[in-house]
Amino acid sequence: MHPAPSVILFTTFSGLGFGMLFWLGLGMPAPTGLVAFVFFALAYALAVGGLIASTFHLGHPERALRAFTQWRTSWLSREAWASVATLMVMAAYGAGLVFAATRIAALGLIGAALAMATVAVTSMIYAQLRTVPRWHHWSTPALLVIYSLAGGALMTGQVRYAMPLLVLAGLAQVSAWMSGDKRLAESGTTLATATGLGGRGAVRAFEPPHTGPNYLLREMVHVVGRKHANRLRLIGLVLGFALPVLLLALPFAGHWLALAAVLSHIAGVLATRWLFFAEAEHVVGLYYGKR
Repeated sequence: MHPAPSVILFTTFSGLGFGMLFWLGLGMPAPTGLVAFVFFALAYALAVGGLIASTFHLGHPERALRAFTQWRTSWLSREAWASVATLMVMAAYGAGLVFAATRIAALGLIGAALAMATVAVTSMIYAQLRTVPRWHHWSTPALLVIYSLAGGALMTGQVRYAMPLLVLAGLAQVSAWMSGDKRLAESGTTLATATGLGGRGAVRAFEPPHTGPNYLLREMVHVVGRKHANRLRLIGLVLGFALPVLLLALPFAGHWLALAAVLSHIAGVLATRWLFFAEAEHVVGLYYGKR
């Protein structure tokens, strides 16, 4: 799939924002006054900013509000409703902390559950696609949820949870890559099954369906070299998980090292998220001899 910047920013920063809201909802931490305002402002900036970025990948961004009307059949619509519900509940919860120095625990727990539900629903936009075998697997929602939990714990300063979650996220990512690399072949989808001509003998492409690029080639077919993919995987693992854990484990770790860990994690997640889209083999590529 074409790794569009809008969806990379969306899945990266909205995941971090909703991850922050999850931990804040659990009261970890439970700041009040100005400090609470800063925490919630950052979480909302990431979550809402990511959601806004996603609209730029639409053919008609001005029609984004219509997504709310298809909740019975569309995971995108369900994501829209879940995100709005989360932001409204957490706004009320945050207002209590900021203006009244009061934590309404029940409201926070509901908001935390909604935040993770939003991430899970977002992941189903990709996991539902049978035409992308790499995504059509339980590991896709698991991976996005663990990324959100780890990033949120890091952003809210929950070091005791962030470190094991970062390690778990790194291991989950390696596992997803290893199994995902084989998933297209294991799906049984080939040029023969794609064309329905397998019963007539061996099928091969004589020439491309047309001479120029089109929408399918621009959006659904992207080929990344194995050497470049391996390099980006290593960069993503080191920056996204290994280096943040190392920085947090240092005995003299302070605010500046914590900030460095956050920035490193974001850079690593951006690299792995680019690969998430770039390595997703849509079966339509079979028609063009790209798989």
